[in-house]
Amino acid sequence: MLGFAVALEIHSLPVLNDNYVYLLREPKSGAVAAVDPSVAPPVTEVLARLGWTLTHILNTHHHWDHTGGNLELKEKTGCVIVGSKADEARIPGIDIAVGENERYLFGSENAEIFDIPGHTRGHIAFYFPESKALFCGDTLFSLGCGRLFEGTPQQMWHSLLKLRRLPGDTRVYCGHEYTLANARFALTIDPANKALKTLAAQAAGLRHQDLPTVPSLLSDECQANPFLRADDPDLGRALNMETADPASVFAEIRRRKDAF
Repeated sequence: MLGFAVALEIHSLPVLNDNYVYLLREPKSGAVAAVDPSVAPPVTEVLARLGWTLTHILNTHHHWDHTGGNLELKEKTGCVIVGSKADEARIPGIDIAVGENERYLFGSENAEIFDIPGHTRGHIAFYFPESKALFCGDTLFSLGCGRLFEGTPQQMWHSLLKLRRLPGDTRVYCGHEYTLANARFALTIDPANKALKTLAAQAAGLRHQDLPTVPSLLSDECQANPFLRADDPDLGRALNMETADPASVFAEIRRRKDAF
């Protein structure tokens, strides 16, 4: 008799000013992971309330607001820390290093690993196809993308293209609650985009109720997020860059956002 996939249980935990830590439980094995735990105490409190025992930490990149809780959580639980092979030296407490075209078995569910440099040189994403869940850290945000601290526009555009190719029903779990600010900027360069207007209004309504705007659906992001649409002729025309290559259009969008 064939077994059926059981989706991950996912809890979003807001911490600091605008970060999200994601707690995952794989029901068949009982494995529990914290994705990008910036601080330990809120994680341990929620785990205790849920009755979950931490077995893993999954890090998308090295920045302190994604790894600051690693060592304390590892000391308390003995959990295994999984991070980027390309950035192994900067992930506190790392045990297992993973990279492009690899899979990591979390409980009974495989995570596909993508190298997505740009925000940092060793940024990775964890994609769980059976649960239709993408944990992409600070590379892709709802209606935005991360700043280019260590990479080039060409690298970041290539990274975003990898994520854009995933199924449209993928839920995008990003690292920060930036959607309202991203929407305000996006509307300045793409004011006629109906999908963008719809998502911006939905996000405003959610935040008015102090509710999260993430995860978002990748299909919505592909229609509304300007950073995923640098190869869209309509957006190129709006920026007076009809003949420019997509990476150059992306670089101009990122430049404008940095100055917004």
